[in-house]
Amino acid sequence: MIRAVGFDLDYTLVVPERDRQTLLHEASESVDAPLFDRQAYLDAHRRNLSNETREPIFEDLLKDHETPVSPAELSEAYQNAINNSLIAIDGAARLVTDLRKEYRVGLLTDGPIEAQRAKLERLGWQDLFDTVLISGSLPAGKPDHRAFRSLLAELDTVPEEAVYIGDHADLDIRGAKDMNMHAIHVVGPGDDPSPIADVVLKRDELVTRLPDVLKTL
Repeated sequence: MIRAVGFDLDYTLVVPERDRQTLLHEASESVDAPLFDRQAYLDAHRRNLSNETREPIFEDLLKDHETPVSPAELSEAYQNAINNSLIAIDGAARLVTDLRKEYRVGLLTDGPIEAQRAKLERLGWQDLFDTVLISGSLPAGKPDHRAFRSLLAELDTVPEEAVYIGDHADLDIRGAKDMNMHAIHVVGPGDDPSPIADVVLKRDELVTRLPDVLKTL
């Protein structure tokens, strides 16, 4: 029986109105910084999960470039670009509120503390979950077992009675399954379903189908 539910944030409960590559380029152009591709950013992001801000990510990216732009300037520009484009999937807040009547519900999201908390503040979600864990404040991010163990501790449950819901086949689904948790893979257009997920749900069906799916696990 499921007693606790953990959610990922980005591309699970919220999505940007424009793709992240476009937002990254727009942020860079706004401060006359070099342009980086999305994969380079993601690689730097993975190397700098446990931080307060995105500044170490952009310091990593800018280290080989001659530019007067500071990591702080580029970090702020990118955060503003993301926050201004962020939208929740329809009914997401209501879904979490309803689930909390029956389950303990937490959020485990990778990213710098300030960046992820700014998203929650923009959405008005500061108090939406029973607990919020951001990798910037943890010893490690997903898929490391320490991240999921921290979530389980906050939700006061054991792996067999918990489910994690996310969009990333490796970070979210494999990470949760390696902890013996149930895992639900949220997929968007063009995403490949994880073969090890307990359930695969299309993102636009998450709100309507998840409550019933949880009762089958």
